[in-house]
Amino acid sequence: MTQHEKYVAYVGTYTHGTSIGIHVYDINIEEGIMTEREVIPVNNASHMAKSYSGKYLYSIADEGVEVLAIKPDGGLEPINKVGIDGMRGCYLSTDKNGKFLYVGGYHDGKVTVVHTHRDGRLGSVMDGVFHKGIGSVAERNFRPHVSCVIPTPDDKYLCAVDNGIDQVKIYRIDEKRGRLSLYDILRCKLDSGPRLLAFSADGRFAYMNCELTNEIVVYRYDGSKKSPEFEKIQEISTLRDPETMGSACCGMKLSPSGKYLYASTAGENTAAVYRIDQETGMLTRLCCLPISGEYPKDIDVFPGEKTLVVLNHESNEIRFFTIDYEKGLLVMKGRPIKVDTPNCILISKIEDQA
Repeated sequence: MTQHEKYVAYVGTYTHGTSIGIHVYDINIEEGIMTEREVIPVNNASHMAKSYSGKYLYSIADEGVEVLAIKPDGGLEPINKVGIDGMRGCYLSTDKNGKFLYVGGYHDGKVTVVHTHRDGRLGSVMDGVFHKGIGSVAERNFRPHVSCVIPTPDDKYLCAVDNGIDQVKIYRIDEKRGRLSLYDILRCKLDSGPRLLAFSADGRFAYMNCELTNEIVVYRYDGSKKSPEFEKIQEISTLRDPETMGSACCGMKLSPSGKYLYASTAGENTAAVYRIDQETGMLTRLCCLPISGEYPKDIDVFPGEKTLVVLNHESNEIRFFTIDYEKGLLVMKGRPIKVDTPNCILISKIEDQA
């Protein structure tokens, strides 16, 4: 990160209150604050993803999915929206070639593939796969809930995390037809409630948070063989107090440098910072502290990795914390930004650095 690089933050919100869509904030990295620039109307933007080209931002919307052009100054301009032949999605990711948008469906347990055109427009639904199966008799875990869809680092497979049946289904992707075929299943601990999956930048490790057991599970990942292989090497708690009842870990992000992982937990309403061992991929917890709000649904870190941003969904605010990695502290800074039901945050570099 150079002195002159500029960044914006896109924050998606539910729009049944005073919010109207995606809020665009300019980021002041030195001061660790954000200033709102504009709000783009999108109906209930609950998750966003950026294309690998950096030209487009995709958002969940009531209509299905919406795509917006990212302007040189980081502003957004709507292009089009398409239906996904199912209930509302909850998670988005893209392939590296800019051909497909993958949609995870929490409510209907569906994985959807949408064609993306070269000019940015969203096209037709290429495939849709409904998960089947029954989890435990626990209140949340009795039917499929796809909570995350993410391609493997080589883009050959799609991992669909199913929060309801404690599995990650691994699909082979037909690059020409955009079709999915089930290739393998990674079975998680019963009643663990896997939620999000993220790969390290070098593709050697995968990190998954489990909302019912409140832990991060670390896997060694090998995509070089005939089949993709996940080897579990660690489980580490996200809770400050192991006796806390009624908590569910929710947000999880890897730092841009790959040196740290950040996680948030609802109920206990805490944020945790972990150091990642660059050789083994394993985590060491540096701190886990209260975030002074309700339901920290998403979390991220500013470039430079000194400021943590926490979206408190139920207390309708965005809070900022200075991270002291040496002392293991999160120190609240500045005033929170008031915004109704913030869901997700995506930090993006501005290409126009003039």
